[in-house]
Amino acid sequence: MEKFSRNELYWGADFQAHLKDIKIIVAGLGGVGGFALEALARVGISNFLIIDFDIVSKSNINRQLIALNSTIGIKKTEVWQTRLKDINPEIQLSVINDFIDSDLHQKILDYSPDYLVDAIDTARSKIELLAFVHRNNIKCVTSFGAGNRIDATKLVLTDISEVTPNCNFSKNILKNLKIAGVESDLAVVYSTEKAKNIQKVKNVEKIMKTSGKILQFEKFSPASISTVPAVAGYLMANHIILDLYKNFNL
Repeated sequence: MEKFSRNELYWGADFQAHLKDIKIIVAGLGGVGGFALEALARVGISNFLIIDFDIVSKSNINRQLIALNSTIGIKKTEVWQTRLKDINPEIQLSVINDFIDSDLHQKILDYSPDYLVDAIDTARSKIELLAFVHRNNIKCVTSFGAGNRIDATKLVLTDISEVTPNCNFSKNILKNLKIAGVESDLAVVYSTEKAKNIQKVKNVEKIMKTSGKILQFEKFSPASISTVPAVAGYLMANHIILDLYKNFNL
């Protein structure tokens, strides 16, 4: 049987062929973004732009799909290039190995994506990106964070207008997106579970962009387990697949 024949048993060869031409951007290749990316690749989507600046670290092993002892220290974009081509050699892959901020917005626009998956965890960059895609009518699904939770059944996907924030991160994102005029027509995966973290671990992250600009952030490391980011990523991918299928059959 062909690799996507089981898909075709549900939706037929015409929609499967349509998926081959869909273009997806995945911004952030951590626990959430990685599972979304792989699900979309395994459904037969064959054009991706992936964006991440980071390398695989030992602390990623508990929740990230590509994090293995054999991949520690390797750029996430590099590991994903190998993995995606192994899943489907026909995939056309564009790569930006850089920190996501407003410097990259024009490249995102130039790619002309059918959908953007926002799985980045830096608040300022997330707000800027979501405001940008909203202004430019780019379809997007975003994650408001899978950290500090343990119960994957508490994850929901809804429009941003229906989100009830229950942590400082999501409250901050919602507040600033409202200021930017983003109050509806944005799909959001978020957890209704109360956030919990028994220890505050503060890190100072210094990043050099490919332009040479140096960025510095103070961040608290969230608690995390294997299931919640994975389910969040699958919900994002599922939303895109359902939307593409619905619009194909209009």
